[in-house]
Amino acid sequence: MAVIATPVDSSLRLMVQTGTDASGNPVYRYRTFNRVKPQAGDQEVYDVAQVLAGLQVHTLVGINRVNENELVAGA
Repeated sequence: MAVIATPVDSSLRLMVQTGTDASGNPVYRYRTFNRVKPQAGDQEVYDVAQVLAGLQVHTLVGINRVNENELVAGA
């Protein structure tokens, strides 16, 4: 039986370094932007992430896209 995945929602998550702890290890935080259109292409989402990163005070470390899909049994 095949499973059909239907995109429901998507969000963009930027990981930024906000500083260091007492031991000198980096401290990371996430900035999450919800309601990204699931139909948007990965390159488009990445380009927007780069623009948003330019508006951040802290250094960008990573970009993640989180997709939510509905799974249903197919015929």
